[in-house]
Amino acid sequence: MAREARADVRRELLYLGSRAAEFTAWLYHDSGAAPGTALYWHDRAIEWADLCGDRAMHGYVLLRKAQATERTDPARMRDLAHAAVNGPWSLPLRARAEALQQEARALALAGAAPQDVVRLLNQAYEALGSAPPVRTVTCTGPLCGGYDVDRLTAQSAVCHREAGRPEQAAALLRERLVTGTFAPRDRAFFTAHLAGALAADGHPDEAAATGLSVLRLAATPRFGQALRELRRAVGLLRPYGRRPAVRELRLAPGSLPVV
Repeated sequence: MAREARADVRRELLYLGSRAAEFTAWLYHDSGAAPGTALYWHDRAIEWADLCGDRAMHGYVLLRKAQATERTDPARMRDLAHAAVNGPWSLPLRARAEALQQEARALALAGAAPQDVVRLLNQAYEALGSAPPVRTVTCTGPLCGGYDVDRLTAQSAVCHREAGRPEQAAALLRERLVTGTFAPRDRAFFTAHLAGALAADGHPDEAAATGLSVLRLAATPRFGQALRELRRAVGLLRPYGRRPAVRELRLAPGSLPVV
């Protein structure tokens, strides 16, 4: 349609197409599709955002590309998140906060000094504290419009886990999962991280019980990112494989679709 539309309508179509492409990339990533598929749609989102002059969307998609980057490539993750924050666009404050958090996670994965990770997390909280009130009820609003302190704190816990501080990560996730408001998909994802943090901190039975609760949340709707994170937690529990709770959890994922 955009090829044949007059200029003003074409711009609106490209604006809409950019957002649709970013969402399509997220769906492919969550479903466990090959990374190149999500990358294709992320690139379409950036191209169409640039064509219609939506500079903030360009930065936002860089953040989403960083979040879709594998843990094994923290340098690329950091470059993308850093560019999202520091590029030639005005990224909304809530999106800026999430991008700073993602850069902190990349630093943690790369083995950076703890104070560098904490510095970026503090900047994320500052940006979030300066943002206008949330106008959406979930964290999936356009350009992170619903990003809130519950999600930032849970993601900060993930950063601490990646930095080798599972006890701190577990404490933050326990508290936030009780008091915070999360969409079911996000609750499953962060609960899976809690299971992994507990396993890394030497609490196999609690980790296994937490992992089983992830299955109850994520198996039927097939929340892909939560199930992949749960499988990572199950791997950490291999040394405790003879414990009944761990054995129950280790047998359960085998009956799930590969994600």
